[in-house]
Amino acid sequence: MAVPASYYSGPDQDRRAAQDPADPAEAVNAADPFERLFTAEYAVVVAIAYRVLVDRHEAEDVAQEVFVSFHRQHPCDAPYAGPWLHAAAAHTALNVLRGRRRRSQREEAEAIAFERLHPGADADDPERMAVIEEQRREVRAALARLPTKSAALLALRYSGLSYAEVAAALDVGIGQVGTLLRRAEAALRKEMTRATPR
Repeated sequence: MAVPASYYSGPDQDRRAAQDPADPAEAVNAADPFERLFTAEYAVVVAIAYRVLVDRHEAEDVAQEVFVSFHRQHPCDAPYAGPWLHAAAAHTALNVLRGRRRRSQREEAEAIAFERLHPGADADDPERMAVIEEQRREVRAALARLPTKSAALLALRYSGLSYAEVAAALDVGIGQVGTLLRRAEAALRKEMTRATPR
């Protein structure tokens, strides 16, 4: 990092300060494109994954997986890095959600089988979930049943990304985002209605 000569007020100034940055992290950030990319995009990637998973630890795991994957396959200073990371975060989080759903179905089947073998075994258990948690679970389950592009679009947009950022992440025109978003929201509502017992 070059410091202009006007920075020094006189010959008595310690010129070593120009060579040794005060913050070692700044030196790493300035020199390493991956560090700059990570610093710039990490919070957004975690937010996208969190919006889908509603679990901070899983969202951070997704972010780590996404960054490692990008680092292995792409140059760190690629102009498409941000949109690629955003899309990968949505897709990876949805995959985790789908895996969680399959695991939950297995566990529920095992619980039903256990209940049949041992009737009344968990009669003293408190309520399984609060109403709001049940609604969130239903939304995440419906999201997992949507086509990948629709689910990713909803995850990206409701994670706070602008239409332009969503368009770049999904490689669609910015003018298409509104229409695609309305269709994805309608599909989600339909899935929610279909899954709700009457």
